[in-house]
Amino acid sequence: METAPNSLTGRTILVTGAGYGIGRTAALTYARAGATVLLLGRTQEALNDTYDLIEAENLPQAAVLPFDLEQHDEDPFRQLAELIDENFGHLDGVLLNAGVLGQRTSLENYDWNTWQKVMQINVNGQFALMKHLLPLLRKAPADASVIFTTSSVGREGRAYWGAYSVSKFATEGLMQVMAQELENTSNIRVNCINPGGTRTSMRAAAYPAEHPSKVPEADTIMPLYLHLMSPESIGTHGQSLDAQPKK
Repeated sequence: METAPNSLTGRTILVTGAGYGIGRTAALTYARAGATVLLLGRTQEALNDTYDLIEAENLPQAAVLPFDLEQHDEDPFRQLAELIDENFGHLDGVLLNAGVLGQRTSLENYDWNTWQKVMQINVNGQFALMKHLLPLLRKAPADASVIFTTSSVGREGRAYWGAYSVSKFATEGLMQVMAQELENTSNIRVNCINPGGTRTSMRAAAYPAEHPSKVPEADTIMPLYLHLMSPESIGTHGQSLDAQPKK
């Protein structure tokens, strides 16, 4: 999947979970394509590391936005949107990459507090974030793109994947509802990406016996991430797509 170089020039893209793994790689990919990237995540040090990587390549200057999606009050989400509006005026895209795995155990043995945390970060926090960012996406000069992160266990339930699996079913539903609401009423397209098995810390936690060399690195799945964020994907809307071919 080829996307034109500098396809994101002049665009402002927010990436959640930008301090590690796929989020960091996507942020670099978007910056290399010309975007101003807003780096959102819980850990300031990790975000600073991503910022430094972007600076080292003399790419458009990024912005660091420390923010925890595990918040039960709506005000911080509203304040975040206001901060972005004041400093950037609009958004051209959002990659909702942040998420947590939780436990790999049976529902019967699942810890209540862990369940609440996974659902808060993977579902409720993403809803609150998008609720307040949609007005900024509507202000995009041309088109805008929202990418949710799904999983194969969010399309078909799998034993012992617990809250993570359920949260990804919810992500698919949230994407579909949003896509239908925005269709014919805006220039915003909304889709899901299933990254597939990728060499990340979450993958290592989910499959502790798996050798890292058995799974591809994040940069190998970036063509779809870049394509969906670029104007070349106009017309792709309400889809759940795989970043890797099914085996």
